[in-house]
Amino acid sequence: MEISEGLLGPLLLARNAIDRSAALRGDEEWLARAWADEKTRVLVVRDGQTVIRRFTDGAAVVFLSPLDAPEGPRYLLGVDPDGVAYFAVQAPLPPGEAAGLRQTGALLDDRDAGLVVYAVALEAWHTTHEFCPRCGSRTTITSSGHMRVCPKDGSQHFPRVDPAVIMLIHDDEDRVLLARGPEWPEGRMSVLAGFVEPGESLEHAVMREVLEEVGITVTAPRYMGSQPWPFPRSLMLGFVARATTTEIVMDPVEIAEAQWLSRDELTAQVESGRLRLPGQVSIARRLIETWYGKPIPGDW
Repeated sequence: MEISEGLLGPLLLARNAIDRSAALRGDEEWLARAWADEKTRVLVVRDGQTVIRRFTDGAAVVFLSPLDAPEGPRYLLGVDPDGVAYFAVQAPLPPGEAAGLRQTGALLDDRDAGLVVYAVALEAWHTTHEFCPRCGSRTTITSSGHMRVCPKDGSQHFPRVDPAVIMLIHDDEDRVLLARGPEWPEGRMSVLAGFVEPGESLEHAVMREVLEEVGITVTAPRYMGSQPWPFPRSLMLGFVARATTTEIVMDPVEIAEAQWLSRDELTAQVESGRLRLPGQVSIARRLIETWYGKPIPGDW
């Protein structure tokens, strides 16, 4: 079966419903007014988690007013169509249910999912980039959390995103290739993925990673879609590619198990519990279901 274009989705961590308002990040007067506005909403983030409340068919972020928000580094997330400003504060979480994106990404609406992804990504970058890579001095946060500046040499540093390709490989018999990393429990499998190396195109990264990890040659990598994966700062770029060889030769450092599966074989293994697929928030799940042709029950 040919994998059609435009069918990948929904990508649950790629949603957004507010304007990021980059022009306002350095406007100190506007920022002061926004922080004094009782309508402004504040999301508290700590170690990739925020506080949520659950209801019957979903969940929502628990926002605070600026008056009730704890002290901590403050990041402007944007402004919604009604003019309400949203900030994130990196601080200990207030009382309530703390949860991360893996648990809640599929439950939140577009606005809340987009805000949490954004806040978690900024927090992860700031946590690991406190010091200047040139001279080692402690940097200061500016531009509402979107830049750090070294007070010693004046260098500016911006949030980093690590591009990674993630690819569904299929063969001429219309089978899909799934694999398991050495650190994963038995039965937990996904498509292949890897980081893009310096000076490398996305298409070459797809072909290189597949060859390195399972010894299979692929052709015609085709881009399908992208999704942020802020664990801690990846951007997952989804591809499909056709295998021109099918003999699996695993790199034992990267791959503990790999196998070709037809749809019937995948169905049987999922239904028996022998195979567990990636979670609903992952682009890996969307790639697999795009090949499969419909949603598949169960996940990690």
